[in-house]
Amino acid sequence: MSFRIVNGKVVPVDFPEQAKSSSKVEKGTNFKDIFESELDKAGSIKISGHAMERLKRRNIELDSTDMKKLTEAIDKADLKGARESLLLYKDIAFIASIRSKTIITAIDSENTKDNVFTNIDSAVIIS
Repeated sequence: MSFRIVNGKVVPVDFPEQAKSSSKVEKGTNFKDIFESELDKAGSIKISGHAMERLKRRNIELDSTDMKKLTEAIDKADLKGARESLLLYKDIAFIASIRSKTIITAIDSENTKDNVFTNIDSAVIIS
């Protein structure tokens, strides 16, 4: 499954209407379903406007597996007390704000040569 970024939120491409109606509660929805849905939202990561532009410009697509691995990496960095991290995944370098669970920027392998990453306190290598 592929994802699209709408207003800084990651939304599955197959279900664009889900993003529009996510705040509405349908009649007959039980508490457990609503509670689990809200827990899923709280655990998800955001992608900044700058990162969205970089991903689009460089034709980088992230699927559900990629998003899960990035989320797990951010959670691991958070457990270690990190604030700003470099996440190395496949041939992409992501800079993430750990506290706000937000991907700040994305750099592909062609653009990482001779770059210096500043204002980070940790690095996570994702396999």
